[in-house]
Amino acid sequence: MVVLNLENVSFRYGQEAECVLRNISCTVPRGEFLGVIGPNGSGKTTLLRICNGILSPQQGTVAVKGTDIRQIRRNVLARTIAFVPQDSPDLFPFTVEETVLMGRAPHLGKLQFEGEKDFAIARQAMEATGTLPLAGRHMTDLSGGEKKRVVIARALAQEPQILFLDESTAYLDMKHSKAIFDLLKIMNKTNHLTVVVVTHDINTASLYCDRLLLLSRGNIFAAGRPEDVVTESNIREVYETRVTIERNPISGLPRISLLPESLSDSRKPVKAGAAPQL
Repeated sequence: MVVLNLENVSFRYGQEAECVLRNISCTVPRGEFLGVIGPNGSGKTTLLRICNGILSPQQGTVAVKGTDIRQIRRNVLARTIAFVPQDSPDLFPFTVEETVLMGRAPHLGKLQFEGEKDFAIARQAMEATGTLPLAGRHMTDLSGGEKKRVVIARALAQEPQILFLDESTAYLDMKHSKAIFDLLKIMNKTNHLTVVVVTHDINTASLYCDRLLLLSRGNIFAAGRPEDVVTESNIREVYETRVTIERNPISGLPRISLLPESLSDSRKPVKAGAAPQL
């Protein structure tokens, strides 16, 4: 079953501006873990904002489970889609628990307060993201990484069918970044949660994503399995930088390494422990 379908989507900020996205068409089946990669300014964040209805394209259509997203009421859409943005400004000093409970709002009626079920779901989301010990603290007192995990917990508390994440592991250290991607993969496999994640971490995307979408200047440059998208020629052309790509010895998936410009093809790599020739 296709849960998200984009057909010939184009978007620009302002009438005179250049298109940020051009004729984007893609489908996302239920239960897929899709990674969106590409350099800065390629249109990744704009694409996510269009997919969840924050922005409306000037051309093309976006359908969620077969229905034009413009025809879906916001409260209904919020029970289907959750979005974790790059940055979440703290407008009010809510506690972590209060913030996560906000994810239950789409499931409540007018003037209805959270019940035991809602508190239980919020608690599960905090446990899953390692934020339960922070429950009584205020968002304004947290580090950037702690805030990011709380916002992910709030999104999980929505119990969405599709989860969009924009740089979901920004501000997180290696341990918590891995923990978040492990959690997303588990929910993707066990609950058939459809995950669409924008990330600059190509290696992590290759490890966790079923399929990758590589954007370049508002166009889809390549799409497919990680091993088909993450190639030296694709990365060199889109990112305009030299890299080497090997196979992960455990997963067999592509693993990318930057190649400093100081190293030319004619030079041999400096051996470990040896001083470079200056």
